[in-house]
Amino acid sequence: MKLRETPVKELTEKQAASELKVLATEIALHDAAYHRDDAPTITDAQYDALTKRNAAIEKRFPELIRADSPSKKVGAAAATGFKKVQHVVPMLSLGNAFSDEDVADFVESMRRFLKLPEDENIEVTAEPKIDGLSFSARYERGSLVVAATRGDGAEGEDITANIRVVKAIPDFLMGDVPKVIEIRGEVYMTKADFAALNASQEKKGGKVFANPRNAAAGSLRQLDSKITAERPLKAFTYGYGEVKGMEWETQWEFIQDLKRWGFPVNPRTKVCKTLDAMLKEYRKLGEDRAGLAYDIDGMVFKVNRIDLQKRLGFVSRAPRWAIAYKYSAERAETVVENIDIQVGRTGTLTPVARLKPVNVGGVVVANATLHNEDEIARKDIRIGDSVIIQRAGDVIPQVLESLPAKRPKDSKPYKFPSKCPACGSHAMREEGEVARRCTGGLMCPAQSVERLKHFVSRNAFDIEGFGEKNIEAFFTDGLIKSPADLFTLEKRGGRAKLATREGWAEKSIDNLFAAIERRREISLERVIYALGIRQVGQATARLLAQAYGSFAAWRKAMTAAHDKESEAWKELTNTDQIGESMADDLVEFFAEKHNREILDALAKELTIADFEQPDVSGSPIAGKTVVFTGTLEAMSRDEAKARAQSLGAKVAGSVSKKTDLVVAGPGAGSKLKDAEKFGVKVVTEQEYLKLIG
Repeated sequence: MKLRETPVKELTEKQAASELKVLATEIALHDAAYHRDDAPTITDAQYDALTKRNAAIEKRFPELIRADSPSKKVGAAAATGFKKVQHVVPMLSLGNAFSDEDVADFVESMRRFLKLPEDENIEVTAEPKIDGLSFSARYERGSLVVAATRGDGAEGEDITANIRVVKAIPDFLMGDVPKVIEIRGEVYMTKADFAALNASQEKKGGKVFANPRNAAAGSLRQLDSKITAERPLKAFTYGYGEVKGMEWETQWEFIQDLKRWGFPVNPRTKVCKTLDAMLKEYRKLGEDRAGLAYDIDGMVFKVNRIDLQKRLGFVSRAPRWAIAYKYSAERAETVVENIDIQVGRTGTLTPVARLKPVNVGGVVVANATLHNEDEIARKDIRIGDSVIIQRAGDVIPQVLESLPAKRPKDSKPYKFPSKCPACGSHAMREEGEVARRCTGGLMCPAQSVERLKHFVSRNAFDIEGFGEKNIEAFFTDGLIKSPADLFTLEKRGGRAKLATREGWAEKSIDNLFAAIERRREISLERVIYALGIRQVGQATARLLAQAYGSFAAWRKAMTAAHDKESEAWKELTNTDQIGESMADDLVEFFAEKHNREILDALAKELTIADFEQPDVSGSPIAGKTVVFTGTLEAMSRDEAKARAQSLGAKVAGSVSKKTDLVVAGPGAGSKLKDAEKFGVKVVTEQEYLKLIG
């Protein structure tokens, strides 16, 4: 009797294990044929018979249930929450293009960076930009071990159980596979499935989603994967993170391997050899956009050659070798019912139009930014005006223009306030700036609240449970006034106080304080960014962390830099990408007594990890300060800086006693003289390239 024909009750343990292995492989292949290729190879009844057989064997031999079992595609019991997963290779965002000129600039900037001749084309892949939820799935020896959301790019949420129930994503890979590979892609919901889901939700009184992306994201982030399994989720894959044991020459070659391993790849992905071909493909996709089964918001172009991708590297939070060309935003007409002024963490007064709610591209919009007072005056936007709004890049609502012909007869031009609406302090506009700022500083409650919101935000301390409304409520009630108060809240009786508040059950209180405890150990760059210093974004925070290494060293240097004749000031302004304006803001932050008190209080509550230098073992320039001067011939100045930093060097803008190496090309001027003056080693570009290998 054949194994498949043997009644389940007669199977031996060895036979059961063998058949479960065969069933897992067979059902996975049928899933791929149905969900990825839309070409099923067996009938639904035959498929159901296989899954029932699998379930029956597992019921009799529960100890034999496999990690890649088909039964896990139907979900598991609800979890208590999402664990955090560190991305070995960060999941970065993409830069955006909104015009043909932007795309041409993208291509030209890469050509300059790589120092390629004008007649040499840069081949790219072109793929639809799916409007879904990004994920990364890690496979070890071909088996899925963990999956995560993008999160802040460095750390995401563990959604392994939920990814397993997305039938388009295989549990194991077939054929020749790397020892380790992180596959990246997008989970989405088709327009038809979205409409059916909303109809079902409405019928049973459940949550109705605004658009397919929200539906996909909400479905994938269910604590109970049984709910995820019931949702009609699909996926496209397109990239990778960490890889061990395999390399590719081109992006296109990698995409072919994705197909071979059983992953869904968008069939409209193409290779474009010229700029004209890129723009032609973009326009063709745009013409077909409305008829696609799924939502897209643009086209992604990626350099095809992997060696060029590696040379181009990254800038801030995005690769230099890829860009998203967005389609024109959808527009709608509505009415400005009021104009409110919001006060940001640096005191900037930002006008916001409160709109009569209107549906724009599937999203109900009730607020839109008006940017600043000059923009209001230029567009002559008034309360009561009918206006045209759009979601820029299909995301950020903004007011394009007013319609004076529909304006009420008693309309008056909007007068921008000269005082802060939150604290009444004078709102000053410095010469040469478009922003008007509150002069109340940290005495202004709005600024304090916004600083706290920034402090707990995703890219800063990322403390779960502290949404904007909770921060505002806790601040108003005096539970927290400064960042350190977050970490002393529990010992100040926070549990008892929260227990008396509406919406705070014992479990949610436990989760909040657990989230706070997890952030007592934190990286230096996150702390610097979280402080909300004017002009200091994530990229600058990382640059400062790399330059100074530890919290104590950074603080000591910023305090010493108050003296503009000091070595500390010279070192700060000599750091690549930090000019005098930014240096002034850093020094002013440390000059404020209240800020120093905040730092003192935080230092008592936190363990701030020193900057973790990249693994540059064997790099001859690791830890050294390098200055580039003159014309570089083998690579552009930007590529030279990027490569030096990737090898653990600090790149400076001018030569000082602390400079270790000057790389001089033709036309080197005063920096070469300074190198001779300070006795700094000088090498040619070719000598430098030989040095770094």
